Amino acid sequence: MTAALFKPVNRVRVFLAGMAALGAMVALPGCAQFVLLGYLLGGPPSIEPGFDAETGLSLTGKETRVAVVCYAPTELKFEYPKIDAEIASALSFRLSEHHINVVHPDYVRAWMDEHADWERPEEIGEALNATHVIDIELTDFSLYEENSHTLYRGRAEVYVSVIEMDEGGAGEELFSTEIDSLFPTLTPRSTEEISFLQFKREYLSRLSEELGWLFFERYNGDKIPWAN
Repeated sequence: MTAALFKPVNRVRVFLAGMAALGAMVALPGCAQFVLLGYLLGGPPSIEPGFDAETGLSLTGKETRVAVVCYAPTELKFEYPKIDAEIASALSFRLSEHHINVVHPDYVRAWMDEHADWERPEEIGEALNATHVIDIELTDFSLYEENSHTLYRGRAEVYVSVIEMDEGGAGEELFSTEIDSLFPTLTPRSTEEISFLQFKREYLSRLSEELGWLFFERYNGDKIPWAN
């Protein structure tokens, strides 16, 4: 009953918003009118995932099973002890939200803990019957603005590669790229505004989204809210 009461209001809001946009469109020059009309009809233009654009492939297939592996050097883990597992887990769940079949990150972490002498991500792919391995190498990570302990700003330097597994347990690298992540993008956040754990969760969410854009589409303007 309550939901039904709100439906007419939503329609009115949509109608008014549409009329306002159309009014604004009339005042624009010709080319700009077509751009705004495109936004009204189809939403903002989407950006093809980096992996898909470079390889012509996609990880969204029904037969695909992806294991996400993250490596962080010992010096980073002194300050952020579980950062490798946290990034792998965050990206795995982000991919799952976008209909990419992933090996549960707990299974990946359990195998890595039981085989501490592993050397190649292909070993993990073979053991967990993955068709692809997303291998993340974290070379730098921080939650603070440079030279400050009173300002938060998430920073990460990440090397990402995708390995396709074959039936014999060998792997072929299909794709590789580097990402320099920064959040917030314009101004850092004061440590008095938000707790360490809250900011860490927020940045890991943003970082997993940025990594995920390599494998699912995004839209122009997605980073606008990341400014502060």
